[in-house]
Parts: sequence; C-alpha cells; structure tokens
Amino acid sequence: MRTSPRPQIRLLALALSTALLGGVASTAAAQAPTAAAAPATAPARVDIPYEQFTLPNGLRVLVHTDRKAPIVAVNLWYHVGSKDEPAGRSGFAHLFEHLMFNGSENAPGEFFAPFEQAGATDMNGTTNTDRTNYFANIPTTALDMALWMESDRMGHLLGAIDQKTLDEQRGVVQNEKRQGENQPYGQLRQVIARTMYPVGHPYHHTTIGSMNDLDAASLDDVKTWFKTWYGPNNTVLVLAGDIDLATARDKVTRYFGDIPATPTMAQPKVDIAVLKQDGRTELQDKVPQVLVQRLWNVPQAGTRDADLLDLVSDVLGGSASSRLDARLVHQDQLVDSVSTANYNAQLSGSFSIRAMVKQGVDQARVEAVINEELARLITDGPTAEELERAKTNYRAGFIRGIERIGGFGGKADVLASCATFTGDPGCFRQSLANVEGATVAQVREAAAKWLGNPSHTFVVKPGVRQPLAEEPSVEPAAFNPPKPDPRYTTLASTVDRKAGVPRVETFPDLKFPALQRATLKNGSTVILAERHEIPVVNISYAFDGGYASDHGGKLGTAGFANAMLDEGAGELGSLAFKSRAEELGAALEAGASLDGATASLSALKENLDASVGLFSTMLRAPRFEPAEINRVKAQWIAGIAQEKARPQTAALRVLPPLLYGQAHPYGIPFTGTGTEQAIGSLDRQDLLNYQRQWLRPEQATVIVVGDTTLSQVVPVLDKYFGDWKGQGQAKAGVAIPEARRPAAPRVFLIDQPGAVQANIYAGQLVPSSKDPGAVQLEMSNEVLGGSFTSRMNMNLREDKHWSYGARTLLTGALGQRPFLSVAPVQIDKTAESVAEMQREIGDYASGRKPATQAEIDKVVANELRSQPGAYETAAAVMSTIGDIVRYGRPDNWVQVRNAQVEAFTPEQANAAARSIDPNALTWVVVGDLSRIQAPIEALKLGQVKVIDADGKPVAAAATGARPAK
Repeated sequence: MRTSPRPQIRLLALALSTALLGGVASTAAAQAPTAAAAPATAPARVDIPYEQFTLPNGLRVLVHTDRKAPIVAVNLWYHVGSKDEPAGRSGFAHLFEHLMFNGSENAPGEFFAPFEQAGATDMNGTTNTDRTNYFANIPTTALDMALWMESDRMGHLLGAIDQKTLDEQRGVVQNEKRQGENQPYGQLRQVIARTMYPVGHPYHHTTIGSMNDLDAASLDDVKTWFKTWYGPNNTVLVLAGDIDLATARDKVTRYFGDIPATPTMAQPKVDIAVLKQDGRTELQDKVPQVLVQRLWNVPQAGTRDADLLDLVSDVLGGSASSRLDARLVHQDQLVDSVSTANYNAQLSGSFSIRAMVKQGVDQARVEAVINEELARLITDGPTAEELERAKTNYRAGFIRGIERIGGFGGKADVLASCATFTGDPGCFRQSLANVEGATVAQVREAAAKWLGNPSHTFVVKPGVRQPLAEEPSVEPAAFNPPKPDPRYTTLASTVDRKAGVPRVETFPDLKFPALQRATLKNGSTVILAERHEIPVVNISYAFDGGYASDHGGKLGTAGFANAMLDEGAGELGSLAFKSRAEELGAALEAGASLDGATASLSALKENLDASVGLFSTMLRAPRFEPAEINRVKAQWIAGIAQEKARPQTAALRVLPPLLYGQAHPYGIPFTGTGTEQAIGSLDRQDLLNYQRQWLRPEQATVIVVGDTTLSQVVPVLDKYFGDWKGQGQAKAGVAIPEARRPAAPRVFLIDQPGAVQANIYAGQLVPSSKDPGAVQLEMSNEVLGGSFTSRMNMNLREDKHWSYGARTLLTGALGQRPFLSVAPVQIDKTAESVAEMQREIGDYASGRKPATQAEIDKVVANELRSQPGAYETAAAVMSTIGDIVRYGRPDNWVQVRNAQVEAFTPEQANAAARSIDPNALTWVVVGDLSRIQAPIEALKLGQVKVIDADGKPVAAAATGARPAK
C-alpha cells in the first residue's frame, strides 16, 4: 500500500483506458474522410468547489459536494511521511500505515471487514516521503461507520498493537520491499534516493525503509512514534461526494472532536539539494537492455516553476509527439522508449529523463542526443505550437482525473494535497492559471534555470545483479517527545465506543445509466450511457478478432495490427497524427484482448467533432507504412524480452500453452504480444489482411459513455463513419474447442537466479464466462481468494506474512477460462507457500472446508453494496457494457446478475467450487532454482520440470528435475 513519493497537487495526463474488448478497424484510404476540424464549442470551466472548517483539536476538514452518485469519498492525510523518520528508524511511517489497518481498541480485527460489508470501493492507504493517507469511497448511508472507524484508529489505536501484530505487519512490509526489488531494474529506486540526496537529507532513504531498521523496531518505538505524531492537528480530512457542509460538520465533530491534539509536526525546511556536480552510477542486473535515467533536483510542489517544468516535460519527452520521441524513437531509432516526468514533493522535486536503449546501440549515442535536444530547448524554448499542445494535454489530464471523487488522484486527493503542502486547498487553481498563462519565454527560462544545473545519470546494464548492501541500522538518538500543542482543545465525547462499530442498516440502490440504442448508416450498433459530470465523451468501437484470431497464423498479429493504427493515418504520418490528437486533448487507443479488439477515443466535448474525425481516420485509413512497421516491430520484440525478464509476465507467457495446449486458439502468451519470430516476420500485407477480416463495421458495436445524447452523437458518428463499408466477406468468429484437463498435477519451474522472491501461479480451466453458472463461480472465487479478507490472502499475508498479497482470479473468455491462484512469496518460504495454496484450494474444492454462511453473507454484501461506487466512472460503465456486448448479455444484465448474487447460497458456492480439481492443477513457479527446486520436489506434488521463459525444456538440474517435454 504505497505509491511513489510525490504529492498529487497536479494530475499528469491519465490514459483513459477504454480498451475493454480490444481492437480497431479500417478499410481503404480512399473511403476515409479526413479529420477536418469543426468549430469547437467553448471550453468548460474546470474547478473543484469546496468548503472547510477546523475542529478545536486542529483537525482541518474540507467538504466538496458532488451528487452524481450516493457515495462519499473519505480521505485522511496525516502530514507524516518518511521524511520525518529519525536515523535508524527508516520505514516507520510506512510500517504504521500497515499497522493502522489491523484494527483498533474498540474494533479489533481487520480494518477492512466492516468496509467490505458496507460496500466500500477504492479503499487503500499509501505512504510517501511527505504524508500518509487513507481513503475509501463508501455508500452515503455508511458515513457514520466510516468516520467511527477512522476516528477510532486515530484516537484509540495503541491498545490494539501488540508484538504479534508488529511482527506480522513487519513481515508483510518486508515482502513488499522484496517484491519491488525483485523486478528488473528494481534496485534503482534505492540507489537513486541515496545518490540524489546527501546523508541527513529527509529524502536520502526510500519510503519503505531498510530491512535492518525494520528488524530493529521495537514495540515501544512504534507506539511512541504513533502517539507523538498521528493526531488531528497533523491531519487533513476530505469528504467529497454526496455530502454537504452541515452534515459533515455534525458527523466529524461527533466522531473526532474528543481526540486530543498531539505535538504539531515541525516540517523540515525546503531543501531542493541541487547537485554540485554531474555524476554517474552504473549497475548490472538481469535485464534485456540498457536503461539510462538522468535526474535533476528541481523545485518543490506548489511553486510556479514546478508548474512550468510540467510543460517543459511535456515538450521534451512527456507526450507522444515530444522532441525526444521524435528524435530517439522515430528519426534516429536509438531507443525503444523514452519519457520525461516532473515529480513533485514537499521539500524538492525530481525531473527525470528515462530511455530504454535498443539492443546493440551504444548508450553514448542516446545520451548525446538527449544532451542536444535539451540544449536546444534551453536555448530556444518551445515553439508556440508545442506550448499550446502541452497546455491542452495538461488541462485534458486534469479534467479526466477529477471525474473521480476519491481513490488515487481523485478530487479528494487534489484538495488534500493542496491543503497539506501549501495550506491552500484550492492551489490547483493557481497551477491551472500558471499553465494557461505560461509564455514561451517563461518555459524556456524555467528549463534553463533548473535543467542547466548538474544532473546525475544512472545506467543499468545487462549482467549479474549484485545484492545492494543495506546501510547499517544506527542507534537512534534519544527521543524526548515534545508536549501536545497547547493551542488545541477537545470537545466532550458523545460516542459510546464500547457499543462498537455503528451498524449500517440501509444502502442506496444502484442507478446504472439507462442504455440507449441506435444504428449507424454503416450497420454498426450504437449503445449510449449518458454521464454528464465532466465534459468528456468516451467512444469505444468493439470488434471481433482478438488474440485467439492469431491461431494458425503469426502469434501477436492482432495486438500488433491494432497497435499500429495510431502510427499514422490518412494524410498524417505517425508523429503528425499523435500531435493532432494532443492538440485536441484527445486520447486515442487501440488494442486486442483474448476474444476481441477495441479502438477507443476519449474526447473533450468542446472538440468532439474534430476528435471523432481523427478517430475515423485512424480506423478507416491506417497507413501501415513499412518504415513504421519495422520501427514498432523492434520496440515490440524488445517488449517481449522485458516480459520474459519480469517474473509475473514470464509466467503468464508460458502458462496458457500449458493449460490449453499449443494447438488451441487460447494456447498463446496471454500478454498478446506473440513471439519474437512471429512478430519479426510480420509485413504490411499481414496487417491489411487482419484489418480487412476483423476491423469492419458490420456487426460491430460503438459504445458511447459521457457528456452527450443520442441526438448529439449519432449525427457526428454518421458524419465520419456512415459510409464506411467492409471489404469482401466478413470472417466468422474464432471457433474455440474444448480443452482437456491434465490427468495429474504438473509443476514447471523457471529459473530467476538471485531472486529474493518466488512468483507462484497455479492454473486450471473452468467453464466459459457465458456458462449459466458463471456468476456463482465468480462469487465462489471471492471466498477463496477474490478479496482482501479471502482465505488465501488472510493465510499467506496476514497469518503467515510470507507474501505482500495472495489471490485467486478468473479471466473472462468466450471459451473455457482460466482459474488462477497467484502469490509472490519470500524465497525461503516458496515450498511452504505452495503447500498452503494447494491445501486451501483442496480444502475448498473438495468440501473439506466448505463456504460458511458468514463468508457468503460477506461477499454478497460487498458485491451488491459496492456497486454505486464501482460505477462512479465512465470507464467502469463502459467496461460492463463491453462485457454485455462480448458475451451476448441482455441490456439489464446488471440487474439480472444482481438477482443471482442476492440469491447466492453456501450450497451454490460449494457446488461451484467443485468445478476446480485440486489434483489437476498446473503450477508455474518463477524463482531462484538453487533455493526452490529441491524443496518443491520434496512436496511430491507432481512431476517437476524445468523450462525457460519460452516454455521450452532446459537441461535437468543436479537435484533431478526432468526437462519439460
């Protein structure tokens, strides 16, 4: 439960992921209209209105009213982060974030439990350098419960923390640390923190801390830490959504008013720590290609220069048409990807340029180009066109971000971060004004002022990873806590804490938007769900032709062809096309999934006509230029190498062929990227063939969710798509045959030398998403591993603390779908974890430990009561409509499904669980064979075979494992 160390005062552009079913479409260029710009409507005003009050104990409360759904975002920001940790106690803030989820004095047990019962969504906690926050979206009727719970852990926590709880959460945190470091390039974050900030600077260590310091933490230490700093006077509470000021004041005063203030945290002075000289650090890691990252320390959050550097980032490398993309990716083709980012934090910011160097390219050439483009920007500044495009990107990203009231980066986060770091909850308004009013000269001056300073370059090269030496845990200086801040007082309590958590007796009904239908002149069906909260219209064109359509041909064709759609269309080359989209503030995407393909557009309403015009050009007239195909092929093949280096994706590449068989349409890497050989052999004709066979309007569906009506959007769609016709005979969907389960368990191991974790996957085929019992199977899975408080997670994370998180999941599919049990675990507990996973699955599926009525009541309550929050965003609504289309469900599917959920019983859960055969599981474990192979073999779970990241057999190891056949 941790995010990157930066406040979220301004939201970077969010890619609105509407690739629900995958896909795209097109026909001959001669038939496609050009994206002629229609007159734009006036831009909508962007704001987050709020009211505020402060309790006598210092708790600052911000209230934003948004009546779109019967939910309230509850978001607390404690102004305590890793910057406040004394030497020898790194990781305390993050450790306490975990401890505060373990119940309080008057609500022992998992903090999540009553929230799950009430239907909370977007619930989590995060820690960064500067603050710790807790957030959840809850039904309006559950607000008393949520505020009681939050106030109980603020004012009544310490009695619930004992040595067992400390040891448990310390183990979870240490596995979170291992999980991050176990990834390719995973050592870099710690090296960057140590290098960019000197010893003694609050940002010198990472938020997660060191293993030595975590091990050294005593129960008295952590209790002293909490009672000193986690008080109301160091906290901002935001309530956003179906709430008003009077209600907020009444309830917050009732639950929080009697909590005494602590000492007020003295905030460290701003210390940007500009580097005195250029530096360089090189590491080796088991990675497929060289990574180059260059960093500067730059101004902190809430400053004008930080806003200007956001624009510098967009122009230099933060957008698809940026200068570094144009030069390094398109023109010189020296890198597979390049990006820039301007990260903001309280004491200092960080400006980053990051490039993945193509295999065989001298990294010095890449660094020379970066230097050239940076120098040119510093000298000349951006062009007027570049600046306007960057401003539009910024505004569009902000608008899309504030569709959500809570969660990561929603409106509650924006208000809380502004209040915490600048004292002004409305600081985002100044940032928007700074961006809107920025001139070419101002942006150039900001680039020169800050990126003309010394920087440090970090290089990670393929090689043998060396363990990072932990900095020793020093003895902390004696800590004499200051006295509580005398400025604050308390109010008399009116809450009987001993009565327990307030019961939530009523729940709001789900108001899923009505689905309206129309038909375009080209035969495509239009399904519209109106959502008028933000001035954005989201359009998704859903087609057949997913990964399964690659069967019998070149694996990866569907994904690659869709990815090529925005690499130039009509009269616009690749860069010109991306630049035009950014000028409009439009986000265009195309992609494939297992059974289908989708092309999507997220358009600002003010630019809807021109954006749909560009969208139609992408679908109808993709250029598929050979030079661009070759460039993207190289990037795609490099991406496959990255997948093989990453333990999670390595497993997801080899597991489907093992489950389905390589002759099956689903027996392919579930990443959809195919193989290096297949991608390398693709040519323009392959892409045209795919386009003509699968991306065509007949029987396709256009899903529209957003700020529009049928009478408004259908004429625009017909204007650009109405005369679009497919060529030749439309291809029938892919036939998906039944695959047989193995007769006995199988175990496959992939070596990851030096890994500090093992990634365990257990898989089996179960009936299709279209099966009449699909809902019952999904609900049954919730009991086993589908939620935080499920059996699997409570076992491996909360009880054993061997994993940061363990789960089971079901992937949607028209054919048999995979049931997967997944757990990343510490390397020395791999075999024990496999045994526990096998036992949990076996006990449940066999009926030895059937679902109880209490478990069923919990998952049913959570599923039904969470829906008002689950459908807060257009993307969530679009996803459900996409499933209605893909699986042939009725328009009232949400209500039909809810009726099945409401009627769900333990008997149904146990019957559904029997569809899993614990004696026919296929296991894939990625880890260091020298540490995991012998213990796994000793389990005698099944025949153990060693394979590589392509699923091919490798030589038998000394312990006697057989190579895979």
